[in-house]
Amino acid sequence: MEEQNFFDKVYEVAQQIPYGRVTSYGAIAKYLGAARSARMVGWAMNYVFGKDIPAHRVVNRVGVLTGKHHFEGTNLMQQLLENEGLTIKDNQIVDFQKYFWDPVQEL
Repeated sequence: MEEQNFFDKVYEVAQQIPYGRVTSYGAIAKYLGAARSARMVGWAMNYVFGKDIPAHRVVNRVGVLTGKHHFEGTNLMQQLLENEGLTIKDNQIVDFQKYFWDPVQEL
C-alpha cells in the first residue's frame, strides 16, 4: 500500500472544515504532527483546483485571506466566505476566533 503523502493528508483535513467556519495553515500542520509546516500546508492549498477541497476556508493565523491570489477572479475567496456568512474587511475575517475551527479539537 502506498504511503499517503503530506498534501493528501492536508486535503483530508481541509475537507472536514464545516460550512461557515475557517481554519489556519498552522492549525492543519499542528493536527498533522508537523507544527512547523504551515507553509507546506499553504503549498498544498495552491494545488487544490479541480479537486473538491474548500481551500477558501484556510487562512493565515490571524484570519487574513493570504491565499486569495490563487483563486480565479478578483475576490472569489472573499465572495465564497461571505456566501457562507462571514464578514471580510480589508482582506481579514471579522471576528476570526468566532469562526475558527481547530482540527486538533474537532477531529
